[in-house]
Amino acid sequence: MARFPLPPGSTIGILGGGQLGRMLAEAASRLGFDVVVLERDADSPAGRVAVRTLVGAYDDPAALKALAEAADVVTYEFENVPAASVQALTALGLEVAPGPKALSVAQDRVDEKTFLNAQGVATVAFAEASTPAEAAAAAARIGVPCLMKTRREGYDGKGQRWVEHVAAAETVFEALGGQPVIVEAPADFVRELSVIAARGRDGAIAAYPLAENHHEGGVLRRTLAPARVSVPLADQAERIAAKVLSGLDYVGVIGIELFELSDGRLLVNEIAPRVHNTGHWTQDGCEVDQFEQHIRAVAGWPLARARAVAQVEMLNLLGDEADAWLKFAAEPETRLHLYGKREAKPGRKMGHINRVKPLR
Repeated sequence: MARFPLPPGSTIGILGGGQLGRMLAEAASRLGFDVVVLERDADSPAGRVAVRTLVGAYDDPAALKALAEAADVVTYEFENVPAASVQALTALGLEVAPGPKALSVAQDRVDEKTFLNAQGVATVAFAEASTPAEAAAAAARIGVPCLMKTRREGYDGKGQRWVEHVAAAETVFEALGGQPVIVEAPADFVRELSVIAARGRDGAIAAYPLAENHHEGGVLRRTLAPARVSVPLADQAERIAAKVLSGLDYVGVIGIELFELSDGRLLVNEIAPRVHNTGHWTQDGCEVDQFEQHIRAVAGWPLARARAVAQVEMLNLLGDEADAWLKFAAEPETRLHLYGKREAKPGRKMGHINRVKPLR
């Protein structure tokens, strides 16, 4: 088991080779760490900026053993890593951060909301269902319209459908694959916000300013940060973040998606135990961005101040929108971040831009 804080020259392992892994690897490199990536694709975005790529499935025992031998600590770029893989790495004597509790809670939407409510954090009303009949009963209890989601997996609007009438609940359940679901009451919110926060190995917590988010078709399109919010609302978000991080005994950066209600209350929509798309603005808008902050936390270094130094509008570049790279590169207020993905597909996140203005 590694001793913390890890000195420069140590190796950080990353489960997953996508864009978040790439930006984590770049941040780790700036701090003097080497990075080894475990990814199924030999030509992944993260793998091309890492020292080494281990090619294999995330639950491949041989690949996990090789990762344990190569790395001093392991983190992950997405929450659908098999929990058994984290347990296997831990059994091999390797520290994994964030830990297995955060992964387990975030992988199941019922467990997630149950955990949040137990921490005194408010969410929409919800019910679980495992059969068509239970789905109909849950819709009747929650009321329609309501949102039905698969309990596990699904992101960017996938794995969920609205139920407009109780009589349609069984059909929606089957359309979602006939697997266990959560049925949620709609949130009458005025806007969607998020808070990116970090917790270090010493228990210290640093929360970035709130961000305001705009989605299209279930996919994040635009983030404005720091969001214009009152001091009480910002304090409320920081208290929520502290409860979640402490309740999970968390190490690393977490993304917490929030609904702001008309009465000023915040509801948590979901948590993501990793660096988060709504935190990309921090790369050009803060003293230290979310990626370096995450590496600092998992390596046992002191957390940096999460202070904003600029106003940022972050725009995701989907599909062939990234082909306008030359135009973006010519804009003096724009910072271009491309992920190195080989093929542009409709709706695929190919990069993002941060348009930077002086802090108001």
